[in-house]
Amino acid sequence: MATYVLATNHVDTSARLCDYLLDRVSRSDEVHAVNSLPGGDDTSSQDVRDGEEALNVISARLAGVTTVETHQFVRGNDPHTDVLEHADDVDADEIVIGIRKRNPTAKVVFGSTAQRILLHSNRPVAVVPLVEVE
Repeated sequence: MATYVLATNHVDTSARLCDYLLDRVSRSDEVHAVNSLPGGDDTSSQDVRDGEEALNVISARLAGVTTVETHQFVRGNDPHTDVLEHADDVDADEIVIGIRKRNPTAKVVFGSTAQRILLHSNRPVAVVPLVEVE
């Protein structure tokens, strides 16, 4: 039995993460999908709906294959903190994140959430390449 934590912020990201996992998971595995929002004035009702939609994609795609739990955190943490803490809480075997292809200048920044998860995780992290999401 393996436990996966998927970090998502967009329906397209969710779809790509599911594509990665679909052939890897079995009935005995668990998938925990996480969407993290800052809360307060920094989070709109549209942000909440977008996050729920991203989580719903994972449920729809993987629930017939394995156990899926979705979690939308709106508690003022940085997304990487929510993802890493949840991975610890469920004793995840792997964290799955998506990254976008960036031009050489943007590679310096890489994506702060992805970079922080990679730098601060004590668990294996699978990095799934994404197409650019506008």
